[in-house]
Amino acid sequence: MQKDSKIYIAGAEGMVGSALVRRLKAGGYANLLTPGLAQLDLTDQAAVAAFFAAEQPEYVFLAAAMVGGIHANNSYPADFIHVNLAIQNNVIHQAWRHGVKRLLFLGSSCIYPRDAAQPISEAALLTGPLEPTNAPYALAKIAGLTMCESYNRQHGTQFVAVMPTNLYGPGDNFHPENSHVLPALIRRFHEAKTSGPDLQQPKRVVIWGTGTPMREFLYVDDMADGCVFIMELDDATLAAELLSYPKPCFVNLGTGVDVTISELAETIMAAVGFEGDLAFDPSKPDGTLRKLLDVSRMQTLGWQANVSLKEGIERTYAWFLENQGRVRL
Repeated sequence: MQKDSKIYIAGAEGMVGSALVRRLKAGGYANLLTPGLAQLDLTDQAAVAAFFAAEQPEYVFLAAAMVGGIHANNSYPADFIHVNLAIQNNVIHQAWRHGVKRLLFLGSSCIYPRDAAQPISEAALLTGPLEPTNAPYALAKIAGLTMCESYNRQHGTQFVAVMPTNLYGPGDNFHPENSHVLPALIRRFHEAKTSGPDLQQPKRVVIWGTGTPMREFLYVDDMADGCVFIMELDDATLAAELLSYPKPCFVNLGTGVDVTISELAETIMAAVGFEGDLAFDPSKPDGTLRKLLDVSRMQTLGWQANVSLKEGIERTYAWFLENQGRVRL
């Protein structure tokens, strides 16, 4: 990408998209297209076609998606598969029709089988059943990366994908039911800390599940840095590593380090300054017991994450405190 290249960030208003915008601006890229949902409905095929025809972007970061935690995935499975398939189909197809030089599709680590060997390499894709609680979303993401691969094979495009682990950071969704575990816990610990005193019993935060499942978390600005790194690869490296079918056209993006949900909760408690009790509700679902990505392929390309979980949580809580009037609650 050149500093004056016209770059379209689909989903620029979300946590992932806004991090990409921050990273691109910091890197000197100034010609950014960032229409929000009010300006462009990506599920509207005609509207997306008209946008590409009018703007002719040279590079595309496809970060737009409907996302959520276990509760949201279980409650709205039809929405998760329909909306995400529609967005991907429209953007990827129009990117090809209008000669986009490179496209980067943001997937998710949930594409991998529930019982995949740990750490999970890119070769694990489609080797076993998915986690049922988020299968519709995962299938949509699998379809998106398969579209990238298929357009590369048939049309010679340079459409690649990254599969990030669990993301968090500024701009996250802090809804108590529809958000992912890390931001939901930040909000719950914060509310428990700031609630009035209860003279009858000490303050307590109860977390779904047993606390034993292990998760990997990637700070969203690290994710954005990894995405720009991929888009800035030279043609020869991109062709050899991500465009040489049957090599995967996607690469894992993570830290290569995981923690238990219990350890995560304790880290958030410390960052928030909550001094009450922590308990777990084993009657609620745990989800996948472990999901750690093998990030060796990305490291071989020359990139690795820099922000520790402790530092990332502290930054995220600071952002939450500064933006309580406009965070998604």
